[in-house]
Amino acid sequence: MQFVDRFLKCSDCGQEFVFTAGEQLFFHDKQFKNDPKRCKLCKAKRAGLGRAAVGGGAALPLSRTETRTECSACGVETTVPFKPTQGRPVLCRSCFQMKRVPTAVAATVALDSPSQQVAAAEAAIDQAFATAAAEAAQASPATTTEMIAEAPAAVTSAEPEVTTNPALIAAAAEAPQA
Repeated sequence: MQFVDRFLKCSDCGQEFVFTAGEQLFFHDKQFKNDPKRCKLCKAKRAGLGRAAVGGGAALPLSRTETRTECSACGVETTVPFKPTQGRPVLCRSCFQMKRVPTAVAATVALDSPSQQVAAAEAAIDQAFATAAAEAAQASPATTTEMIAEAPAAVTSAEPEVTTNPALIAAAAEAPQA
């Protein structure tokens, strides 16, 4: 399908603008059904960017809803970037962060200093070694030697299964022997 540049009229300012062949191909690929209604300048104004999107001037500041409220968890007065809805808890930044952090990480973060973190890690490693040593002490050398000695006997002493299925016996008798 061939696309040719077309002139369209802006629905906001009434001026003509070019709907290029490349833009038409993009619209076709994305399966957009309608042609654009606004020129680039009006589209940028509508998006709240003003002249910055077209190439001149500074961007207009974006307005965002800020609401002062009280944290449901700790009671501190805070500002949130949304309008709270009835019946939903509102958390301040620190309570929200603590809720998002998994409990194991929160426990590690709660430690006061890096030296306490190192001490806690050493204690965990010592406990793991102690548990492994206790398990090794329960298994005596004699038990280990017996298990090693029994393993090859268990593997080699397995006798082949004898089948009583007549169909399998007949098939085995007819098969060529190597």
